[in-house]
Amino acid sequence: MKRFLFVCSQNRLRSPTAEQIFAGRDGIDVSSAGTNNDAENPLSSELVAWADTIVVMEKAHRAKLRQRLQRALSGKRIVCLDIPDDYAFMDPALIRLLEIRMARHLPG
Repeated sequence: MKRFLFVCSQNRLRSPTAEQIFAGRDGIDVSSAGTNNDAENPLSSELVAWADTIVVMEKAHRAKLRQRLQRALSGKRIVCLDIPDDYAFMDPALIRLLEIRMARHLPG
């Protein structure tokens, strides 16, 4: 079972959408978090330790992740989807974009 952690800023729109749409897929377990201190589910070293792959929505999220949790990132794969904060939760356009950009990273 591969574990994916989806990360955005507030954990209110993009990463929870990703968590919800990929939650039912076979062979993977998913969670989500936000880089901001006031995020719905703030990013933590425990979440990073849990994940096999960390999927960030923007390069800024990857930079914050590396800055704050460098030690916890040892051996972790980080994927940046380059999805801007332009979408509502469960926006059909966001869902399509997530499915397209995640296709090559998901198992089988």
